[in-house]
Amino acid sequence: MTRRRSALDDRLDATGVDAYCIEADNADSDQLYLSGFDAPDPFLTAYTGDELAVLVSGLEYGRAKTESHADTVVRLSAYDYAERAAEADEASAKASVYADFLADLGVESALVPERFPVGVADGLREAGVAVDVDRDDTVETLRAVKTDEEVDAVRRAQAANEAAMAAAEALIADADVADDGTLVHDVDGEETPLTSERVSEEIEVTLLRHGCALDETIVACGADAADPHDRGSGPLAAGEPIIVDIFPREKSSKYHSDMTRTFSKGEPDGTVREWFDLTETALSAALAAVEPGATGADVHAAACEVYEDAGHPTLRSDPDTETGFIHSTGHGVGLDVHEQPGLNPRGGELEPGHVITVEPGLYDPDVGGVRIEDIVVVTEDGYENLTEFPVELVVE
Repeated sequence: MTRRRSALDDRLDATGVDAYCIEADNADSDQLYLSGFDAPDPFLTAYTGDELAVLVSGLEYGRAKTESHADTVVRLSAYDYAERAAEADEASAKASVYADFLADLGVESALVPERFPVGVADGLREAGVAVDVDRDDTVETLRAVKTDEEVDAVRRAQAANEAAMAAAEALIADADVADDGTLVHDVDGEETPLTSERVSEEIEVTLLRHGCALDETIVACGADAADPHDRGSGPLAAGEPIIVDIFPREKSSKYHSDMTRTFSKGEPDGTVREWFDLTETALSAALAAVEPGATGADVHAAACEVYEDAGHPTLRSDPDTETGFIHSTGHGVGLDVHEQPGLNPRGGELEPGHVITVEPGLYDPDVGGVRIEDIVVVTEDGYENLTEFPVELVVE
């Protein structure tokens, strides 16, 4: 997948350093984005503006040659790493190898992200390489603006997401209601409680069948749903809000999607219905504010105004509130499920190519929680909603 590097070139020119360096494994999305290489162990990437080079173990050398975006791929053994490690500690050996690798690239100074390992940075400095910290998160800012190819990867993840959400909704809709109000379903001829864990399992299985995976998801009912990040557990109940928040990652591209729906098996009480309708209005207001040149703060304010006008607290009206609208309106999505830009009071200017979620919600342990989340891409004249899944509260 092609990568944009123009802003990184500008950053190198502005700072006057020789290279941008990252030492991390594939869990670091900046590393994955810049190198294009998916490796489970840390390796060094150096981008000089003219050349992208990676230094990897012998185990990863073959894959790096064929899969990475690097112009130059070098083994640790080219710098006698094993011999150096036998004579000194591994950290010192690695630092000296890194310094020699950079010297061969003509690099005497490097800019590194804030998450760059302190020990590696100190070792490079001791070896004579000037290391400065990139406090502007240049690579994360760069990857926030997606190419058409990246947006297509998000589309595929979202298609899988919607299949998984449909599977979750079907389990809830097909469930029966026990005398105590809990949902039950048939398992091998016996009525068994329908739990958050069972719905989560169905979500995960469906995603796997569609080429996606996730570490965890949210299926939270009743009071559990009043905590926006409570994963949920135990039996689900009729007439209570059930928040289902799914944020899968496509296995081939590593790009995420993110979507939330709130369901109720049967009509809930009037407060939940009122909250749901108000949240749908807040979603529409926030989406209407999405366009190039608007800020994440503008979009957040549009959602807050809907809730505040209806008498509900928000973190804008009451920074200490524990009920009401108690989180930001959304966030960027890509190689990370939470990345730039933010839709919050500090959110900066939106640009075409930004992929963002818009997810207003209301929360109170006495009622539960309601959240609706769509994922959209900012376009030249507004936005395109990548979400096709319907917004409906009651399932039967």
